[in-house]
Amino acid sequence: MRLEMAEFPVAEITLGREFRYGSETLEIDAGELKSLVLQDRHIKDASLEVVAPGAKVRITGIRDIVEPRVKVEGKGQVFPGVLGPVVPVGEGRTHRLSGMAVVTAAEYEGTIRSGSAAQRSAILDMWGPGAEASRFSALVNLVLTLRLAERLAELEAHTAIQRAECEVAKRLAEVTIGLKPRRVESYELGEDGSKLPRVVLIQGCHSDSHHAHSGISYYGLSIRDSLATFVHPNEMLDGAIGINTTKAVCHHPTTWDWQNHPLVLGLYRENRHRVNFAGVILERIRFETHHGKEVIAHNTAQMGTALRADGALVTWVGGGNAFVDVMLTIQACEQRGIKTVLVGYESGVKGGVDAPLLYYVPEADAVVSTGNRNSPIELPEAERVVGPYEEIQILNYPGAPVIPARGRVKLDALDMIVGGADIWGMQSWTCRAY
Repeated sequence: MRLEMAEFPVAEITLGREFRYGSETLEIDAGELKSLVLQDRHIKDASLEVVAPGAKVRITGIRDIVEPRVKVEGKGQVFPGVLGPVVPVGEGRTHRLSGMAVVTAAEYEGTIRSGSAAQRSAILDMWGPGAEASRFSALVNLVLTLRLAERLAELEAHTAIQRAECEVAKRLAEVTIGLKPRRVESYELGEDGSKLPRVVLIQGCHSDSHHAHSGISYYGLSIRDSLATFVHPNEMLDGAIGINTTKAVCHHPTTWDWQNHPLVLGLYRENRHRVNFAGVILERIRFETHHGKEVIAHNTAQMGTALRADGALVTWVGGGNAFVDVMLTIQACEQRGIKTVLVGYESGVKGGVDAPLLYYVPEADAVVSTGNRNSPIELPEAERVVGPYEEIQILNYPGAPVIPARGRVKLDALDMIVGGADIWGMQSWTCRAY
């Protein structure tokens, strides 16, 4: 299965009355996009605004971020199962608008107000220390602000937000059809006939079995009680994996992250040179019993064995007891002779000198840290606020105090900043041992 990804860089976005792309400038027909979004009766209003890197702007109410893409050759379309039927993707050619993103913000208060399934929104500063903490501040962002109809169920709200952002992203990328790309990269699995080690990516996916909208979806279907699933990495590049758009916190990926998964792209770069990339295993984690955690660990390791994996990069999404599932998976793989490397963020405080991980097994002897999500940060006053909320709630519980979104914001951790945790090694980090 071979996928060509054609890149069209964007350095500037203008809102006008037609769609046009040239010289890294994207012109958008804002009226057409708004009409497209408002076809959904669950959305009562929508607005668009462009925010460039360096602007003293704070974006509020962020639910998800997505990169515009469109299929121009091959079966199906981008975001299958969300925008259209479940047709396998990952072949042919796809166009992408790089250097920009659709940042989807929504005014919505969920019916679930506590626990891991509670809706949460995030903020993003385009300048200052907040910008330094997030990979998304370097992008030219088209902010899509949605106001949803009243009294929507969680699943209705999630579906409306997700469909709206995917429709907008696809429509933007369609402007490149018939144009010559800046560059084209090809992605294809397969061995070179050598004895290079076969390596899989094991991707842990935090989910909650009690809620249909919870966690991560594959072709639009939530991964809840599923066992390990093999996924061709090209499917991820075409948007077959999406996220729960009512929960944006720093250590959960956005759709943009799935589209640009750094470990997938890194393994592709090394494919047939240092390793033979054997594909991706999606592993649902955060089972509520130790029995469930043992079963998923065993099942994932068995799939790795069936794929003849010599090694595995293991990474994850989530927090809390989901990390037990991850460590048991490492243990099960190692016991079957699959060498593992864990890639993930730390949850430590006190400047990183206390316990950075929540659970350990002796077999986890190769670990790469992508940084600490619990670092405190203070954000300066913004000149302008974009998004649905002029006030924001720092703590996530009913009745928590709110503060002006434009003012100074002091955070004990990076949770509220979208992209605040480098979950998969997207950003550049160095460390020094003393």
